[in-house]
Amino acid sequence: MNILLEVRSGPSYYACMASILDTLEAKLNKANIRKVLVVHGDKSWEVAEPFFPSFENVETSYIKYNGECSDIEIERVSKFAVEQSVDALIGVGGGKLLDLTKSVGNHIQKEIILIPTLASNCAAWTPLSVIYDTNGSYVRFDIHQKNAWMLLIEPGILLNSPIAYLRAGIGDTLAKWYEGNALVEKIASKSACIELAHVAARQCQEVLLTHGEEALADLNKGKWTDALQRVIETNIVTSGLVGGFGDRFLRIAGAHSIHNGMTSIEQTHHLLHGEKVAYGILVQLLLEGKFSDIKQLLPIYEALKLPRSLSDIGLTVEHEVELQQIAALSVKESEAIHLLFPDISLEKVAAAMENLEILSNQGSSSIN
Repeated sequence: MNILLEVRSGPSYYACMASILDTLEAKLNKANIRKVLVVHGDKSWEVAEPFFPSFENVETSYIKYNGECSDIEIERVSKFAVEQSVDALIGVGGGKLLDLTKSVGNHIQKEIILIPTLASNCAAWTPLSVIYDTNGSYVRFDIHQKNAWMLLIEPGILLNSPIAYLRAGIGDTLAKWYEGNALVEKIASKSACIELAHVAARQCQEVLLTHGEEALADLNKGKWTDALQRVIETNIVTSGLVGGFGDRFLRIAGAHSIHNGMTSIEQTHHLLHGEKVAYGILVQLLLEGKFSDIKQLLPIYEALKLPRSLSDIGLTVEHEVELQQIAALSVKESEAIHLLFPDISLEKVAAAMENLEILSNQGSSSIN
């Protein structure tokens, strides 16, 4: 098998345990890190600050990010970090903030420490950043040479995270199987790393379909349970291993292209990244003709409250202009949907969205 495969397995150090942040200064001292910059948001910092230790021998600066991982924001934070002469960056927040921290750390070649406040995607694990413009529309994704030095998960922080973000994480992580498996099906001979990524992708699907609803209920009760930890680590760790070992051969395909098209439509801006991706999974499966998968997922989506119809994403069949725009942007030449469907057209995507509407409204029992 003569293909170029770049493997980036994950952070150098990972831990998920209560009071893990209390060990942070000792780890910084051991690495001779004396100045750090904490990148944070508003709500995320309110939740994380009670768990964040006071350093005795490490000088700390703080900067609040502006809500998007954009080129302008990367430049702003990078400039501040250089002015402060920091040795490392600590990102405390959700996916976009962690992506920003990774971009800045790679830009100025400093160590990266990530403390997620949400389990909505694998941003904390992967050496990849999704770049948006200042309005929140997708621009591209960058793959970094340098991964995070440390990933620290404090259960107490995630127990205070909104349920919507864990739900979105389930949607985004389910795509690891439905996109990854579709891509692997096109590979005649698989390397050991691609096989590992494929196993991880299957594990994502199995854990989330089995424990997803229970984990959401446990988070709602504020209880750290085995089911909740399994789902959180699946969203962050197992999900990250899929792209880490599988590279472009299992990273993204049709579902994320549909997501990218949706980011340009104002009516869908109420949806989180993973919720858009979840809807994109169903559109991709319809394009593949995998109706048994759709039949399996529709009732699960209903139980998990993931979007399965146009009304769920803020549109109707009467929004022809918007549907055409989503379809057109999802089949741009640079989009990963072409890895599955080389001859895809906006007409086929638009028709798939309309046909999905019929199936969703009829219910899974009507799907053959």
